[in-house]
Amino acid sequence: MAKNNNNNKMSREQAGQKGGNQTARNHDQEFYEEIGQKGGNQTARNHDQEFYEEIGQKGGNQTARNHDQEFYEEIGQKGGETTSNKYDQEFYEEIGQKGGEATSKNHDKDFYREIGEKGGNQRNNNNS
Repeated sequence: MAKNNNNNKMSREQAGQKGGNQTARNHDQEFYEEIGQKGGNQTARNHDQEFYEEIGQKGGNQTARNHDQEFYEEIGQKGGETTSNKYDQEFYEEIGQKGGEATSKNHDKDFYREIGEKGGNQRNNNNS
């Protein structure tokens, strides 16, 4: 391990790395899951919804800068396959019903007229 120029002592970074490596050798996955859970619970007690919205937005923006459309298509495909393997037709009927009810509460007749017209136009364009 490289030493800094201060009387051959380890730097703070080097000491942290050494301690982290030792901890990793001494503990298993269950240990890390437990301390992660404790840390998550403590963070939830100390922060409000706005905090989570802000860090979620930052993470989403960073992910968008680092990945292209192909990445999103691939993870969407994987997620869709996983979901379809996990759930049956009844699940999809239930979430479709909930989505329809929520949409009908949030939109008026003009909304449905507009999307119906768009769908009809799209169908005519595909059949041409």
